Amino acid sequence: MNFLLKSVSFVFHPIIMPLLAVIFYFSKSPRYLSFDVISAKITSLFILTILLPILTYFLLKTLGKTQTIYLKTTKERVTPLLINAVIILLILKRVLPINQIVELYFFFIGTLISTITCLALALANFKASIHMIAISGVFMFAIAFSIHFSININGSLALMAIITGAIATSRLHLKAHTPTELIFGFFIGFIPQIILMNYWI
Repeated sequence: MNFLLKSVSFVFHPIIMPLLAVIFYFSKSPRYLSFDVISAKITSLFILTILLPILTYFLLKTLGKTQTIYLKTTKERVTPLLINAVIILLILKRVLPINQIVELYFFFIGTLISTITCLALALANFKASIHMIAISGVFMFAIAFSIHFSININGSLALMAIITGAIATSRLHLKAHTPTELIFGFFIGFIPQIILMNYWI
């Protein structure tokens, strides 16, 4: 059980959540987009949201600024969160501007708001769960997506609910967070996506 719960935290690490949301969108959206466009977007996002943060992590670890990929202390979180905010701004400017795929544009606006909120809390020495921020943001985006396109994706939503519960259980079991930190994380990811629904639904 310990191995399983550790695996949940690793497999559903926050770093992969934005890309999963984008893949989910392209796989479920009824809107036509050419294969070349989809490939270009996914490749760009893979580089910016996964490869670049991993390289940044190893650089910060070499410099002694962080110890593990889970960013266990508030001090360790500040620089990666700041860098992540800059990466999201780059995505919004170059990869997913508002005039191309409006749904994903506002998803990343919500992700940026969540990231800045988490950064502000880290500076205030409060450690909200980044795992919960990531999964709850994707979960709410999927709900909004189903409403927007009037698509029945109840199976996908049920699976996301199970994954959300598994991540919360994993973080509690590993003593990485308190229940309060998990709840804060959930709402920091969830609320911006709810608010931004008004701009694209």
